[in-house]
Amino acid sequence: MRISAHAAATHAGRKRRHNEDAYVERPPLFAIADGMGGARAGEVASRLAAAALEDNGVAAGAPEERVVELIQEANRRVFERAHEDASASGMGTTMTVAIVDDGGVTIGHVGDSRAYRLRDGALQQLTDDHSLVAELVRSGRLTPEEADAHPQRSVITRAVGTDPDVDVDAFTVAAEPGDVYLLCSDGLTDMLDDGGIRSVFEAHPDDLHAAAKGLVNAANRVGGDDNITVVCFAMDDDVPQGDTVVGIDAPTEEDTLHGMAALDAPTAVAPPEEERRGLFAPALLGAAVAAIGVLVWLVLR
Repeated sequence: MRISAHAAATHAGRKRRHNEDAYVERPPLFAIADGMGGARAGEVASRLAAAALEDNGVAAGAPEERVVELIQEANRRVFERAHEDASASGMGTTMTVAIVDDGGVTIGHVGDSRAYRLRDGALQQLTDDHSLVAELVRSGRLTPEEADAHPQRSVITRAVGTDPDVDVDAFTVAAEPGDVYLLCSDGLTDMLDDGGIRSVFEAHPDDLHAAAKGLVNAANRVGGDDNITVVCFAMDDDVPQGDTVVGIDAPTEEDTLHGMAALDAPTAVAPPEEERRGLFAPALLGAAVAAIGVLVWLVLR
């Protein structure tokens, strides 16, 4: 069982100025990180975490031990940076990692980004969200419907880089021919439910590139409230050893929407409060000048 294709797409969304998501697409290693923190510290956190994976790669050893070591190294880098740089204090990131090895897919997971598997038309969420509302749902104190509308649904209970060590969920699932695995940030899952995600894959059954862009497109179409990043890969058993799998470089943020007639141009982001005040003052001055001119004209008459 080997990787037969892989693809990725990322976009800042319709409401955010910056993309604080990062991803790794280096078969057999795939990962996604969704940063958090003010003053763009979330962007720093997610990229530090991704760089830790790219620098270390996949070493020998048990897959679950390897994935935990990679995330712990990412945690160390983000934590150290947060304590060295006052502007990055308190930053952190989610992280979901997949390593393909001998027909199995090993997942390492921290936070509320997710891993899914599409098999025989059924989409299954493989990871558990480390979030406040997810904990309340699992304990029976909230229904899934109540969780979707909860005002604290974005509060996560576990993150990479906020503490010296992090508790990593690690497990392995057996792969079957035709499986498609999806790693995604919550910018996708807050916008699309399982049925919406599944329908995009069904619309592009043999084209992961189109499916990845289609997921971003669909999330933006219904709001695009957050950064959206997806990484997906397919498995098959008839990929000869040594063949190069089909991989698609992630599009730029402009390319993600380029040429997609189904999606309108992204909604403009409102300027920050201080910028709005700066725009409002000249307009008010112009109106005052015009009013004075009218009064002078009336007096002269």
